[in-house]
Amino acid sequence: MAIKLASKKILVVEDQPIMRETLKHILGSFGARFIVEAESGINAITAMRIDRFDIVLCDYNLLRGKNGQQVLEEARHLKLLPVKAIFIMVTCEQSQEMVLSAIDNKPDDYLIKPFNQQQLLNRIERCHARKTYLASIEDEIDKGNLYQAIHNCEQLLQRDDKKMRMPLLKLHAELAIKVGDLKTAEAIYQNILAERELPWARLGLGIVAFFLGYHDQAIKTFQELIEQYPVMLEAYDWLVKAHESAGNDEHAVTSLNSAVTLSPLSILRQKKLAVLADKAQNLVVAKKAYAAAIKLGKNSIHGSPADYSGLANVHLKSNAANEALKILYELNQQSQNDPEAKLRAALLENEIHHTKGNKALTQQAYEKLFKLNEQFNNQASKELRLEIARVFYLNGNGEICDEILNDLIKTNIDNKSFIKDIVTVCNTVIGENHAETLIQRIKKELVDINNKGVSLFQEGNTKGALAVFEKAIAKMPNNQTIILNMIKIIIHDIKTSKSGPEKIISAQSYINKAVQIGIPHHQIGSLQAELDAAQYQNDQ
Repeated sequence: MAIKLASKKILVVEDQPIMRETLKHILGSFGARFIVEAESGINAITAMRIDRFDIVLCDYNLLRGKNGQQVLEEARHLKLLPVKAIFIMVTCEQSQEMVLSAIDNKPDDYLIKPFNQQQLLNRIERCHARKTYLASIEDEIDKGNLYQAIHNCEQLLQRDDKKMRMPLLKLHAELAIKVGDLKTAEAIYQNILAERELPWARLGLGIVAFFLGYHDQAIKTFQELIEQYPVMLEAYDWLVKAHESAGNDEHAVTSLNSAVTLSPLSILRQKKLAVLADKAQNLVVAKKAYAAAIKLGKNSIHGSPADYSGLANVHLKSNAANEALKILYELNQQSQNDPEAKLRAALLENEIHHTKGNKALTQQAYEKLFKLNEQFNNQASKELRLEIARVFYLNGNGEICDEILNDLIKTNIDNKSFIKDIVTVCNTVIGENHAETLIQRIKKELVDINNKGVSLFQEGNTKGALAVFEKAIAKMPNNQTIILNMIKIIIHDIKTSKSGPEKIISAQSYINKAVQIGIPHHQIGSLQAELDAAQYQNDQ
C-alpha cells in the first residue's frame, strides 16, 4: 500500500550527523516534509512528548544514554506512540544479542545498515499497510475494549483475505486468552495446527494449558518448543511461569537464566530473574541479575529502587554488610525526588544497622522510616508497603502494622498470590492465624457492603445501590464481586431507563476493568453481550 509521506510527521533518532542527513535526504526524496531530528534517546523521548509522530526511525546503537531498545520501551510505557505509528529500528549490527533484543521489544520492523532508498520505503509501506489493515482492532485494544476488538477481528476474518488470515487468527486467539475465553483460543490454535505446524500456535496451546492449570502439560509443550527453536524467548518466559505455578522455583531460575544468557539486555527479564533467584536462595545468580538490572535501569523507564534494595539484601544474606552500605549510598543518590526510593533507602538502612548490631543507628533509621511512611505510604507499591508493615511490627508498632495490612488486604482481596504473601509474612513475623483473622473480618465487611447494595437494588432503589457500590469501589478498586454487581446494575438501569451514552460508557469502562483484573470470561462475556444489546436498543 502506497503511503504519502508529505502528510506524515517523522522522527529520525540517530547520533551520527552524516547518517541523519542521509536519512533526511532519502525521506525528502519520497516527499516527506515534516522531519524532526534527535541525536540521543533522551531527546527522542522529549520530541515524542511534544509531538505525535507517524513514523520513528531509531538507531539501536545510540552512543550516549538510552539505546534504541530503551527508547522504544519508554515510548510504549508512556503511550507516546499513536496506535498507527510505525517504529523501525535501524542498526549496523547483526549479532544474535541485537537481533533477539529487537525481536524481544517488537518494533514494527528493523533495518540493517547499509540499506538503500527502496529498502527503506518498502519497510515503511509494509508497516503502513499492516497498521492500516489492523487499525480497527488495535484502536479498541488501546482503549481497553477487548471484546469490541475481538468483534472487529472476526469481521475482518469474514473478508477472507488470504494474506492476512494467519495474523488475524493469531491476534484473535491472543485476544481470546486476554479475556479468558480459553475454549475459543484453544479451538483456533488447534485448527491452525491441523493445517500446518506453526511455533506460535503450538506456544498458544501451551499458554491455554497453563491458564487451565495443566502445568505439566504446559511445561512439556514449552520445553519441546525450546528444543526445536532454541532462541524462542517467549517459550522460555512461559516455561518460567509454568514452573513457578507448579512450585518448581529452581527449575524456573534455570529456565530464566537460559533466556537471560540469550538476551541479556532485557531489564524486565533480569529483574524477574533476580527476584526468583533470591527467593530460591541462589544468591550468586540473584546478585548478578540485580547488578545487571541496576546497570540497565540507569537509562531505562523500568529502572527501580527495588533493584538496589534487592542487591543490598542479597549482600546482607551473604554476610557482606559493608557491600550493602555501598548500595545504600547509591540508592540515596537516586532518591532525591522519588518517594519509593526514600522509603526503600530507610528500610535498607534500618536492616543494615540492625545486622551490624548498631542499635542507635537502627533506631535512627526506623524513626526516619516512620516519618517517610506518614508522608508517602500511599505512593508505595503493595510489596514495599508489606515490608514496611513487617518492620513496624518488629519495632513494636503493631497498630500501624495492622492499619497497613488491613488496607493491603482490602485493596488486593482477589489477588490470591499477594494475599498468600501477606499470610506468609504474618505467619513468619507475627504469628499464625493473624492474617486469617484480618482477612475474614474484611471478607465479612465486603459481604455486608454487597448485601446492602443488592438489597437496595432489589427494593427498586437503583440510585442508592449504585452509590453504595461506587463508595465501595473507591476503597477497594479491584474487588471482583463489587465490580460485577456494579456492571449488572448499570446495565439494568440502561435497559429500564433508556439512559444516555454516559452510562453506556461507564458500564463499558467497568467491563474493561473486569477483564483487566482477571474476572473470568464466563462471568463477563454475557454482560458484554447484554450491554451491546442495550446499546443497540438505545440507538434505535
